[in-house]
Amino acid sequence: MKKEQMVGTRLPGTVVRDLEAIEQVEQADRSTTVRKLLSRAIQDWKLDHYSRLYGSGKLTLARAAREARVSLWEMMDYVKTRKITAQYDLEDFQRDLRTVVAGERP
Repeated sequence: MKKEQMVGTRLPGTVVRDLEAIEQVEQADRSTTVRKLLSRAIQDWKLDHYSRLYGSGKLTLARAAREARVSLWEMMDYVKTRKITAQYDLEDFQRDLRTVVAGERP
């Protein structure tokens, strides 16, 4: 069963005006627009957060992808565009390779 909760917040006038403009373009109501934008922002945050943990050597690339709920390939592209590097040893490579071969999805 899907549980939803009501969340309320005060927003600056500029943000409300931006929301109204997006609502018109997307032809969507306020709730739908806010849910869509918030979901995208959360996904962006996850990508950024887990890629930084990967970059600091705290997670493997496969684990970062799994935590961010993206494919390993998407995470590889993301860290490449952000120029994030990590200490990556043979064991990490072998673990990530097993993940790819097994076809695991987040």
